[in-house]
Amino acid sequence: MKITAQLLRCSTVGALGGLLFGFDTAVISGTTQQLSEVFRLSAVALGITVSIALWGTVAGCAGSGVLGQKLGGRSALRVMAMLYIISAIGCAAAWSWPALLVFRFIGGLGIGGSSVLGPVYIAEVAPARWRGRLVGIFQINIVLGILAAYLSNYIISTMNLGAAEWRWELGIATLPAVLFLVMLYTIPQSPRWMAARGRSAEALAVLRELGSENPQAEIAAIEASLVSTGNHEDVPLFQRRYALPIFLAASIGLFNQLAGVNAILYYATDIFRAAGFSRLSGNLQSVLIGLMNLVGTFIGMSLIDRAGRKTLLIFGSIGTGFCLAGVAAVFFSHSHPEMLVWLLMAFICFFAASQGAVIWVYIAEVFPTQVRSKGQSLGSGSHWIMNAIIAFAFPVVAQRSSGAPFLFFASMMVLQLIVVWRVYPETKGRTLEELQAELQGAD
Repeated sequence: MKITAQLLRCSTVGALGGLLFGFDTAVISGTTQQLSEVFRLSAVALGITVSIALWGTVAGCAGSGVLGQKLGGRSALRVMAMLYIISAIGCAAAWSWPALLVFRFIGGLGIGGSSVLGPVYIAEVAPARWRGRLVGIFQINIVLGILAAYLSNYIISTMNLGAAEWRWELGIATLPAVLFLVMLYTIPQSPRWMAARGRSAEALAVLRELGSENPQAEIAAIEASLVSTGNHEDVPLFQRRYALPIFLAASIGLFNQLAGVNAILYYATDIFRAAGFSRLSGNLQSVLIGLMNLVGTFIGMSLIDRAGRKTLLIFGSIGTGFCLAGVAAVFFSHSHPEMLVWLLMAFICFFAASQGAVIWVYIAEVFPTQVRSKGQSLGSGSHWIMNAIIAFAFPVVAQRSSGAPFLFFASMMVLQLIVVWRVYPETKGRTLEELQAELQGAD
């Protein structure tokens, strides 16, 4: 089966939320020092400023699954685009610290919703043969957003904007948010969502546009899977038959953050400053990390449908664990600070080629159609709750011991290696309906 223009358009537009996701989560790294000075923030208050968007993300995850089931992924993503626009404008115009927190929380709602709705939409329009790589476009866009944020921060920091610098860094996200909203009017609803509402003729037409080799057979398989789970909107997620998918989604979300990746992305400039680099130099080092993140992501995307999801996770656990242990050693020994950037670049490459490439694909694969959005909400929710906890705690713990957080992250990668090796099934090359039959236990 070839990738048609419509399939590529749907996957690319569905993944644009990832660009905003990456930009909005990483852009804060360039503003932490100035925000601390302008609003006189303590380490705890800085942790709140960074993590408040992530608590919004948790709320966005919790509500977007139901919203996606009701409105369909495309329409629900339009709501997320509006939240991104409101947040970017509000953060740029924030007149006080509480106002900044409110608008960052709103942005978090958009991030959380996008992390659920984007991968689910792409997974539901993509054929099994291409699903890993097409859903992986979402992750590529996250990485491009992170890189764009770092590059934007660096460029703005050279423009001598003074006290208004942080406003420009946060407000420039308005441009891609508007583009996202406009592009969402160029794609159809998911054929699986339409079939679940009895709109089989429309679903069939979309499958033809997407290039399905046998759209009639595919519709029949979708409808059969809907019958097996109950063709209605109120199928509860927390049933015994979904125990394994629930564990897989929640645990991969937790481990993704227990690697410490977002603590590094959010506080990259502060980490380099703690090792003796200047603020401008720290911003430039962050750009290098962003570039390596992109390289690692392309490596992961090229391997995900060949090597498989489980193999990449095992490979990533080992690589990230060694790099994090090395970072901890740099800080505990107070020596070889020049190794810090190389260790962090190697870490981000291992992470992007494994956990980063796999997480959104894997969560979108392990649940059946009737609870897929809810399951994605669960997996994304576990990811963002742990992200918020770590984002808040990192500056507080690092203030006491710069090496302690990295030693903890390294130990979590050892635990991830054991769990993935013993529990996680391989999902590559399987249709969503085949995976449903394998992973769904008895009632």
